[in-house]
Amino acid sequence: MSQHFAINPKTDFVLDRFIDAPKELVWEALTKPEHLKEWYMPKAWGRVSRCEMDVRPGGIFSIDIATEQGQDFPNLGCFLEVVPMERLVYTAMLFPGYRPAVFDDIPWTAIVTMESEGTGTRYVFTALHRSEADFKENTESGWAEGTQIAADQLVALVQSMK
Repeated sequence: MSQHFAINPKTDFVLDRFIDAPKELVWEALTKPEHLKEWYMPKAWGRVSRCEMDVRPGGIFSIDIATEQGQDFPNLGCFLEVVPMERLVYTAMLFPGYRPAVFDDIPWTAIVTMESEGTGTRYVFTALHRSEADFKENTESGWAEGTQIAADQLVALVQSMK
């Protein structure tokens, strides 16, 4: 699998997991809103209250998070690259249709790759941040911990889909 960018440990978060399931199931869990709602938000922290995905370059990636305290946080972005069952790239820096985003949150771009490995799938999630300061702030906010919990939930969901 080719990599289209260089990882910078000062700005990029990388999560690498083996999922003992075929990549078709991992892809389904990543790209179907009814599945994404089950794993995307750490259950102890809140839930996905709404999800809309048009999985194609320029398509919408919209996830609203409802916290335990009753706050809703909309997250809107755009798919940049879609290679079914291999690669998914999306960003919060653009709105659907590649429209420049306006937001007050930390911008990021996510790159998900999947590769068959034995009977399972090597899943790698990478989040690119604009700067070291953004990465540090995001990490200290609990985002990195939440992302790891969400990955655990993704693995459990995919296992239950077998």
